[in-house]
Amino acid sequence: MAEMVSKTGVKKVKGYLYFVDKKGNVARAPMSRAGRKKGKAKIEVVAKCGVKKVSGYLYFIDGKGNVCRAMMARGRKGKKKGGKKKRR
Repeated sequence: MAEMVSKTGVKKVKGYLYFVDKKGNVARAPMSRAGRKKGKAKIEVVAKCGVKKVSGYLYFIDGKGNVCRAMMARGRKGKKKGGKKKRR
């Protein structure tokens, strides 16, 4: 489950990708379209919140416009597959 880190209340606009940048602020960039020239899109900071990122967590903007984080799944945990036994 995700936990809220910062309450920003960003209003999302269609056609933009929202993310948490390296400095911990909420930023957006126009989504790539077939007619646009290739290259780096202009990044625009929407809200300054200065979230300190912790390793092993995925940071994202939820539906309400707040910064949230969820623990990343690393590796498979659970039952091992019971395959065929090797013959000697």
